[in-house]
Amino acid sequence: MSARPRIACVGVHILDTLARPIDLLPRTQQAVIVEQIRIAPAGTAGGTAVVLARLGAEVLSVGAVGDDHAGRFLRLLLEEEGIDTAALSVKQGAQTAASVLPISSAGVRPAWTVRGTNALLGRDDLPWDALGTLDALHYGGVSALPGLDGAVATELLAAARAAGVRTSADCLGIKRDDAMQTLRPTLPQIDLFMPNRAEALTLTGRSDPREAARALRDEGAAAVIVKLDDEGCFGIGPDGEFTHPTFAVDVVDTTGCGDAFCAGTIRGLALGRSLEEAAWLGIAAGALTAGGLGSDAGVRDLEGTLAFLESQRRSAVEAR
Repeated sequence: MSARPRIACVGVHILDTLARPIDLLPRTQQAVIVEQIRIAPAGTAGGTAVVLARLGAEVLSVGAVGDDHAGRFLRLLLEEEGIDTAALSVKQGAQTAASVLPISSAGVRPAWTVRGTNALLGRDDLPWDALGTLDALHYGGVSALPGLDGAVATELLAAARAAGVRTSADCLGIKRDDAMQTLRPTLPQIDLFMPNRAEALTLTGRSDPREAARALRDEGAAAVIVKLDDEGCFGIGPDGEFTHPTFAVDVVDTTGCGDAFCAGTIRGLALGRSLEEAAWLGIAAGALTAGGLGSDAGVRDLEGTLAFLESQRRSAVEAR
């Protein structure tokens, strides 16, 4: 893999508007002063793309936006990160996917979301001709994109692997009763599957995330990491199993932490690290993201993220 890997992030792109702290939603028409309001690119593809770009990857965003102000602004924010947006298709007459998130002082994040153009992303929007230029492809939004699930997702990931591209995937909640049935033929084309605890349990019907990870690998994924929120992660791959704790940070907002974890892990693999070591970079990226408002608020660059990772690991050793 090249020194600056080219990575496509395919799937969910959202424009987030976040405000904090909001601990009580007024029931009457009144103005409430808050400390911060931010607008940020987000989503299991969009948020991951931003963190990957900051970690030194050359990133291609593949998704759909509307011909509206939100779509143009989302594209601008991505391009300011150095992300190639040529594969962001424009859906005329449709609203760009967007969310409003009132973040509490404890970092709790309810969300109001317009699905928008994510529901319209389909096979014809995918960069089939670009697969040969990629080092890795991340599909962000398994079970959340009706136009890409099942046969299309399988076709895309299989074509990527045939071109020598490392594939990974993440979920965005489990929104259909037949999600596992739809995902089953796709899993053998995924080199690394990274659902969160709730998604893994729902997909497999298991009650323990470790058993869920093992079941997903048995279904064909080459490796599986289940994100365990403030408990870190559990991974299983060809070299065995591992568990990583998270790092203690002052949590501002957990929006995008899972996407940052995926980006950090993907970047770690591109650096030639083992899955277990790459997941540590994912832990670091997720922890940094939790320290700011929005999915783009934490990670600044690869050097700083690696330095944060080493300092946290050194502190953990010294505390023993």
